[in-house]
Amino acid sequence: MSFASGPSRWPDVWLATATRGVSSCGDFLAASALTLALQSAGAGGLAVSGLLLAATLPLVALAPLTGRLADRVDSRVLLVTAGLAQAAICLALAYTGHPALVIALVALLAAGLAVTQPVLSALVPVMVRAEDLPRAGALNQTAGTLGALAGPALAGLLVGQFGTRVPLLVDAVSYLALVVAGLLIGTRRGGRRTTAPAANGATPPPAWRFRRDPLLMVMVGSLAAVIAAVGAINVIEVFFIRETLHSTTTVYGLVTGAWPLGIVVGGWLFARLARRLTDDGALLGAGLVLLGGCCLAVLASAAVPSAWLLVPIWLVGGVGNGGDNVFNNLLLARRVPEAARGRAYAIFGAAAQGAGMAGYLIGGLLLEVAAPRPLVAGCGVAGVLVVVAAAWPVWRAVRAERSAPAAGLGSEPRGELATSTPSR
Repeated sequence: MSFASGPSRWPDVWLATATRGVSSCGDFLAASALTLALQSAGAGGLAVSGLLLAATLPLVALAPLTGRLADRVDSRVLLVTAGLAQAAICLALAYTGHPALVIALVALLAAGLAVTQPVLSALVPVMVRAEDLPRAGALNQTAGTLGALAGPALAGLLVGQFGTRVPLLVDAVSYLALVVAGLLIGTRRGGRRTTAPAANGATPPPAWRFRRDPLLMVMVGSLAAVIAAVGAINVIEVFFIRETLHSTTTVYGLVTGAWPLGIVVGGWLFARLARRLTDDGALLGAGLVLLGGCCLAVLASAAVPSAWLLVPIWLVGGVGNGGDNVFNNLLLARRVPEAARGRAYAIFGAAAQGAGMAGYLIGGLLLEVAAPRPLVAGCGVAGVLVVVAAAWPVWRAVRAERSAPAAGLGSEPRGELATSTPSR
């Protein structure tokens, strides 16, 4: 592994954190505004799932390319370029009414996100010492989830008052935060690194491959399976809250913010525990338990008679989600060489987003033949069953990891200097 060789660069962490929060708010603001616009116009589940698929497909399809870009191109160049492009695209989206063009522009926005996500994710570990990573990760996750919390609520308020154009213009401004971050963050990676020759002519270590680390493979596989099982809830929830529970757009925005708020709480609660869990197998097992808690929260939400009762249930589910995110990010940072982290985060994100796409498609199809409430219950049951099924491969991977502690799967020698480049 590779982290900062000196003191942790907290000013850079705070800049990255603020950037993540602002851009996340803009992402969720646009997605929620467009979703509400479709639902209010009488569009069905397939239309909503189509929009969500357009916002997700580039994250999956472009992952092999964007992950390598994050590792090989200067992070400052990528953040500035992507931020300017996304601001321009969102500005065009605010003045576009044709559904096909809207979907195309949403897909282009997602292509920019496919670049910036692995860049920011891979920057954080080289800003801090290894012992500070859980705290830095919790800060970063807090910013992202606060943005996710504010985005839908702000969308509900703005759409109700002004329609969709104003929230999309606000979103366009939010992408300029990426430009500012690219210019101000001193820590940089990609583009300036050089590969040191092997000592005494020794053969250099083989290139890192995700599939060579069974623990990471099981982590990604189990998470993707759970997301695919419960992901339909992202399409169903707007119909469940607005039509089944007869709530306003403002209530929809406020209620959907409960889960992100829980993620914030869970990130900080479990960051302290993560610092004490030096065993990677324990992190993996604990993450699976938290995923099970998320699925139980989805199942419980199917029984509520009022949208406001979703708030405490989704808050608890978000706590488990936040803890699992902390554990997953720590596992990736510990086990992936610094030079390959952009690619690793892109692969991880693509697996999660690809599974989410499956959930979007399933949700859109099921809404054509069933009511929202039983579908919410079905998502919860499916998620619980997947978690139970994943317990066996997780246990096998943990047992294999502990039986060969000297293998050092997926990690670099400890103590290697960070390869980030401070700005001059």
